[in-house]
This record gives sequence, structure tokens and C-alpha cells, in this order.
Amino acid sequence: MNHLSLGTRLAIIVLFGCLATVGSVIYAAYSALLEDFSNNLTAQQEQETAHISSLVSQDLEFRTRVLSQSADLLGSSGKLLPPEQIVNFLKGQHSLEDLFPHSLTVMTPEAVLIAENKYVPGRLGTHYADRPHWAKAIATQRPVISRPLIGRTTGIPLMVFIAPIKSSSGELLGFLCGTLVMSQSILIPERVRNDASEDAIFLVVDSGNFLFIEGGPNGEVIEDLPDPGQDLLIDAALSGIRFGEAETQTGETLIYATSHLHRLGWLFIRAVPKSLATAPAKQAFSRFFLISIAVTLGILLMTYMALRSTTASLTRMTRRIRSMIQKPESSRRLDEQGAPEVRDLAQAFNQLMDGRDANNRLKDNFVSNVSHELRTPLTSMNGALRLLQSGTTGELPERAKEMVTLALRNGERLQLLIGDMLDFNKLSSGKMRVSFQSENLPKLLKETVCGNETMAREFGVRLAAPDIPEVPLHTDGHRLRQILDNFVSNAIKFSPKGGLVTLHAEQTDQHKLRITVSDQGKGVPTAFKNQIFNRFSQAEVGTTRATNGTGLGLAINRQIAGLLDGTVGFYNDNGAHFWVELPLDSNVSPEGTTS
Repeated sequence: MNHLSLGTRLAIIVLFGCLATVGSVIYAAYSALLEDFSNNLTAQQEQETAHISSLVSQDLEFRTRVLSQSADLLGSSGKLLPPEQIVNFLKGQHSLEDLFPHSLTVMTPEAVLIAENKYVPGRLGTHYADRPHWAKAIATQRPVISRPLIGRTTGIPLMVFIAPIKSSSGELLGFLCGTLVMSQSILIPERVRNDASEDAIFLVVDSGNFLFIEGGPNGEVIEDLPDPGQDLLIDAALSGIRFGEAETQTGETLIYATSHLHRLGWLFIRAVPKSLATAPAKQAFSRFFLISIAVTLGILLMTYMALRSTTASLTRMTRRIRSMIQKPESSRRLDEQGAPEVRDLAQAFNQLMDGRDANNRLKDNFVSNVSHELRTPLTSMNGALRLLQSGTTGELPERAKEMVTLALRNGERLQLLIGDMLDFNKLSSGKMRVSFQSENLPKLLKETVCGNETMAREFGVRLAAPDIPEVPLHTDGHRLRQILDNFVSNAIKFSPKGGLVTLHAEQTDQHKLRITVSDQGKGVPTAFKNQIFNRFSQAEVGTTRATNGTGLGLAINRQIAGLLDGTVGFYNDNGAHFWVELPLDSNVSPEGTTS
């Protein structure tokens, strides 16, 4: 692309950028559409199965209630009616026969059959207490519904409804029993089957006995379920996941949902092909794709034309600047002639050059003076004082030791002040660098406490950083330490004797972390709150503590926090509480960015 013009390059970049953006949007839109249609289809299946389960549950409750009401009429004077009267009673209950068309029977308290409305040879006198549902009915003396079973004398699939017959005093007199033939599928309303679409699969499974109740592959009632792995839809439904996707043996994907009827242990399963969701999603996606391509092409055409027009005058100016580069001895000023746009650009370029030269001279002079006139000799002086303090030149008298310690402390303080001035100069000139990386927050705060312990002891102040949370922090640890050191040193200087300075960290929301340095001093004066972070500002002007700094620390903190994409602030509450708030995510700024 070296032979292409800037306008062409920008157009190509915009082209690929637009295509990438549109491609990403289209992909995301299609995925969202497909997910939305799939979710709607899944929700529909959930509603259908829940509705069917509710209808069956209501039907069971109705049949049980009618059977219990009829059972209350079979006792008289604390005794069960004679078998002949019971038979006549059962034959006369036409509504009850409609609910239980197979048979109505009456049992003794021991589950021995003594009366029936439809004669079946060999059934009278049969003892049923060995069956689980009868054992449960005898034990609980409450209505019971059996799971599907094979009739002992009839040999056909049945469901048994049992209601206890009790006297007015609550004594068990017997049981009224109604049975349904499962092959008639009375419990599943016909309109439910008629409402199901041709593509839908509807199954009813007895999850406790692993039987098909409805929808078995052979069309029979009470078929055994296939072995695990033979029908993935059944496997998915029995896994306990109420809804999701499953594949058939042919590779077709189904969207299914289940609803469990705990009273019978039945699992209602409804599934439809996923193609019912993908087809409308693809149709909507096609329309969106065509519109997106048309809009993108229009944007690209207008962008290319605008870029070509914009870069025409820039190309001419570039040629002039290139000639200035090739001939350094020539004038470093552009001719302020030509069209208004070119003239304005030339004026701006000339002003920029003049201002840059002046700033460079001022900066160079400042850095040179600080480096050679202050920092270098001060470093030597502090080094000599450390040698004296360490006893390298011989043991000093006690009074001399105190004087050397005082001089060294003041020299180190002066060195810190010079460091503040240099940092401020870097910040003002935009040359301070920040390097982002993952930081261990507890370790960083503990290092801050350890680094300021000496100063805290001199002022008779205690430092603490309790309960620091383990949260991911992506920042420049060195610059964050600089902010915290400034806050801590201020807190120490303005704390009362024996006071406590604490460092505390907490998440203000999901994406931000606030680190607070708190002291027990008088707090920031009300009149000084609006200028606390201004440069060369000190709250206690004229006091001894005000002369211990340049007034640049908090101003530097504010600018460094900006480089870290954070903010600083404070509040008064039984002392001053200065805080810095930083983002927690790793997209603050690319590593090594110069700000």
C-alpha cells in the first residue's frame, strides 16, 4: 500500500472497518434472532406442557373429589351398607360411572372386594392389600391414586382411584374404588391432541416405573421406555433439565420442554423441530443483511469522497513540510497564503512551532537547573550524612548524632520536594508514563503502610490497613503508590498525637474500586474545600505543618489519577478521608501508554 495516497489508505481502512463492523453486527444480530426465536419456542413448549399438566391435575382432583363424596354415602349408623344395597347404589350413580367407566368396586377395610357395579368372574373376594397403592390407602386412610398397572383379573392396563369410607366418628368402614382403562386415554383431553401441530411430538412418561403412558413407539399403552442412549429426547427429559435441545437418531435437533405431575409421577414432554425457530430467523436475517449492505456501501462512497476532498489541501501542505525537512537551513515557517483553509493551517503550524520551541527552552532550563543545581549536590549531601549516621567515620557524640539525624531527615524531605516538582513538570509537559498491569491490592497497601512507618513513628501516629479485599486491579502500581504515599503523609502530618491513620478499600459498584486514607484530625477547613487539589495550596497557611511541603502533592495526585482513568476526592467525618477511585476492568488504557 506504499504507493497509495493517504485518502485511498483511509478509504481502504474505513472499508475494512465497516465490513468488519457490519459483519460482526450481522453475526450478532443473527445469533440474537435465533436465540430469541428459540427462547420463544421453548417458552411455548413450557406453557403447553404446564397447561396439559394442569388439565390432568384438575381432572384427577375432580374425579377424586366426586369419588370421596360418593364414599360418604356408603356408611350408615357407623356400619358399611350391605353388599346388595351397595351394588344398587353403584349402579344408580350414572355420573360416577361416567367418570369411572371401567368399574366401581367396594372393599372392606382389609382391601377385600365385596361389591362391584359390573360383574367380573372370580373378582369378588379378591384380596388387594398386597398392592402398593392399597397398602398406602390402608395406612393413610386418605384418597389414593395408583400409578398405571395391569388388572389382576382383567389383565388390561388400569388406573385405580381409592376413597376411604368412614363413619361419622372417623372409623374406617371400607373403601370405594373406581378404575380407568388406560387404553382409552381419558385423562389426556382430545382437544390437547388436536391442538398439537403436525411437527410437534407429545409424550407422557411414568418416570418412576420407566413406562410410556402416551406416545409410545408401538402405539400401545404402558410400553417400556427405551434403554439409555436409544432415544436422546427421552434421556434429556429424564435428566432433570426442564427444557433445552436434543437430537433425534436422524440428527434433527428438537426443542423440548417438560412438566412433572408429582401426584402420578408422570412427565409430560412436548418437542418441536428447531427448524421452526431457524426458518423465521433466517428470513428476518436476510432482510437485515440486504439493508445493512446497502447502507454500508452508501457510507463507504460518501466517506471516500469526503476523504479525497479533505486530503487534497493536506497533500499540498505536506509537500511544503517535506521540503522544509529536506532543507533544514531553510525557513521553518510556512507561507501563510492561499485558500482560507490552507492559510489557517499554515498559521496554526507556525504558532505550534513557536510555542513548542519556547516550551522546549523553558523545560530544558528548568530541568537543567533542578538536576544540576539542586538534586545532584543534595544527593551527595544526603549520602555523606548517611555515612556519618552509620558511624563509618567514627562514633559521634550523642548531640552530634541528633543533629546529623535531623539534617538527614530534612535533606530527604527536601529531596522529596524536588521530586514533586519534577513530577509536576512531567505531568505539565505530558511526559509522565504509566504502565498498566495486574496488581495485588493487599500487597500494595501493606507496602504503603511499611513505607510510611518511619514518618508515622516520628509524628507519634499509628498506621493500619485492615480487611483489604482480594479484587482484580489493573493499574500502574508505582503511580498508585505515589498517590497513596501523598495521602498517607498528609494524614500523618495532620493527625493528633497517638492518632490512627487507616487505609480502606471497597467496591463502589461492579466496575470501580475506592481506596480511602482516613485520619483522626480536624478535617479540611470549610473555606479551603474548593481549592484543596489546586497546586501550591495548603490548608494551614502560616503554620509549621504548612511549611513542610510545596503544596503540590494533592495536585499531583489528581493528575496521576486522571492518567489511571480514575478520580480523587475527600470528605470530612471525624477526620479527613481522602480517596482515589479506579476502574477494576483491564480496558483502562493499553500498557505503556504515554499520557
